Amino acid sequence: MNIAIIYYSATGTNHKMANWAAEAARSHGDYDVRLRKIRETAPKEAMEANEDWKKHHQATQDVEVAELDDLEWADAIIFSIPTRYGNVPSQVQAFFDTTGGLWSQGKLVNKVVSGMTSAQNPHGGQESTLLSLYKSMYHWGAIVAAPGYTSEELFKTGGNPYGFSTNGGVDNLDEKANTSISHQVKRAIKIAECIKSSMK
Repeated sequence: MNIAIIYYSATGTNHKMANWAAEAARSHGDYDVRLRKIRETAPKEAMEANEDWKKHHQATQDVEVAELDDLEWADAIIFSIPTRYGNVPSQVQAFFDTTGGLWSQGKLVNKVVSGMTSAQNPHGGQESTLLSLYKSMYHWGAIVAAPGYTSEELFKTGGNPYGFSTNGGVDNLDEKANTSISHQVKRAIKIAECIKSSMK
């Protein structure tokens, strides 16, 4: 099983969530796991104006950038992205816009995908962001593995049935959040195992 954890993060929240997702994937079995960040396309001036954004960008220079090869390679893909006006960030959409070649060759079909997100407040667009993410996945022919209400931790963390979500910044991520993320990742992997074995 090949598991890709792909994230975009400006100030670190989704980076931390992605790292937890990678840890969960590695602890679940003997899988190949890739942690990748989506390329930053924002102007340098925008980052310079936000100290947290600037610091996070500098601190994550060693994280490999997501490429089309990572999508083709993966059996399951976990996305962790913030919300931008209830939608996916422009950096994420720009990456998706490069997948036309893989899509036209059917190389994204039956990938198992699950998404996580964050926003500054509880009603900042988390649900619509995940649904926007999944719309692209449906066009790929991917299989969306949302957590639903399959874990009690979702209720404790204020999550939703579309994927783990959080409000605020890195400091709001606690062990309950980690448990919810781990559950979602393991559920996606289990579904991916079923899909892969059924196609042998």
